[in-house]
Amino acid sequence: MLFVLRRLGLAIGLLVAAVASQAPEFAQQYRQRLGGAIDEINRMLAEFDQDSTNNHMTRSEGVDHLRRSPDNLVSQRGVRVQQSEERVARLETQLKDFQSAGSFGRLAILARDFDRGIASRAWESFEPATPLTMEGLVTAAMGFLAGLGLWKMILWPLTRRRRVKTIDRSGARL
Repeated sequence: MLFVLRRLGLAIGLLVAAVASQAPEFAQQYRQRLGGAIDEINRMLAEFDQDSTNNHMTRSEGVDHLRRSPDNLVSQRGVRVQQSEERVARLETQLKDFQSAGSFGRLAILARDFDRGIASRAWESFEPATPLTMEGLVTAAMGFLAGLGLWKMILWPLTRRRRVKTIDRSGARL
């Protein structure tokens, strides 16, 4: 029985290691989508800037013009442009943070501050990869240890009860 439990613990450790090793790859795929989102928002804002310029306005004046419109559709468009400006500023800050962070710092940044839409789309198209970086190997090792620790925590009440019964029968601890 002990042999089976040890093998099962090893299998759980390996499974958690495989899952944990994917964190750096997901972070990398997220960063790629982050760059693409920034590019697309900036393209849309550049088009808006061009439309504003063609009408002798700055972006700010164009947004104000749209927001003051009595037409609900037009005023909502002004709000969306302003929200896009705010979002691209936030995403560009996040991208700079990713670029200046070390390997494990990028994982912390992703865990602490991610864009739900980008993370969701990254997850939808996520493709696992074999971790060949130090970051991937370390997260795999941490996952393995976490899996073994979890398994030991699950077994602890069972093995403790068995030890207590052994002590009670013989009177001495084995």
